[in-house]
Amino acid sequence: MKLTITLAGKNTRYRHSISVRTLVSATVLTSIFMLVSSRSTESVPEDVARVRLAQSQVDGAREDIDALKNQTTTKLKALLSRVAELSAQATILDEQGKQIATELGMSAADLDAFVPVSIPDNIQDDLILNEIAKLEQSLDLKSQQLAMLESLVRGHHIQEQSRLSGRPIASGWLSSYYGMRADPFTGESAMHKGLDFAGEAGVDVVTTAAGIVTWAGDRYGYGQLVEIDHGDGFVTRYGHNDTLSVSIGDVVTKGQPIAKMGNTGRSTGAHVHYEVIRNGKQVDPLPYVRKR
Repeated sequence: MKLTITLAGKNTRYRHSISVRTLVSATVLTSIFMLVSSRSTESVPEDVARVRLAQSQVDGAREDIDALKNQTTTKLKALLSRVAELSAQATILDEQGKQIATELGMSAADLDAFVPVSIPDNIQDDLILNEIAKLEQSLDLKSQQLAMLESLVRGHHIQEQSRLSGRPIASGWLSSYYGMRADPFTGESAMHKGLDFAGEAGVDVVTTAAGIVTWAGDRYGYGQLVEIDHGDGFVTRYGHNDTLSVSIGDVVTKGQPIAKMGNTGRSTGAHVHYEVIRNGKQVDPLPYVRKR
């Protein structure tokens, strides 16, 4: 079957015959071409968009990797810094322990015997974390050793600390002795139950042994008085002070400043009146002052 197409003009006439099969084929090819052309044009922007999306995802992943790297580097530096810090602390504690042990006449082996060195089983496998854990354990052990040594030192010096000896002033001179003397106010003979140490007003008044403050304040005749109980029946008094630096209940050590020399109470000049009381009775402080 054929289809005839006739085109007629004034002077010309065109006539062409074409089969229906050829016409259908041409129509199908034209449709396919238009479809392909249309599809290609529309898909290009979509492909570009897909490429750009993939690129942005890659860039995002790269930024995440960089951030993770920076975080890891920071943490690593912090861990290394911690290792160095712990190492320094361990060295300091070790030296302190050796010095104290030497003062006590102990050897390094004696020091190690105080606390058995052992590392716990739950140490982590990571190299740096494992090193930190070991150092922390070492610090704990050294701290225990120092605590025990400190207890020994205190026990070693407890008799020296509690034993009355020395003068109750940082500087000055002995101006009046224990015993009968002329009263500076009346001129009559009277018992002087302590020693007087004169000096410049404001110099430190210090303890002659460790103890507990049982009086800190004004007391008739003594002016500003500090009284300290040293145990074993011994009590000391420090009178005529200008100002006090301790309070009732304070624990004081030997040689600790407790007041400033003054001229309060029944006094004729800057000095400290020093008494030693043994089992409730004043005794001559001079033998204790001369002890070293």
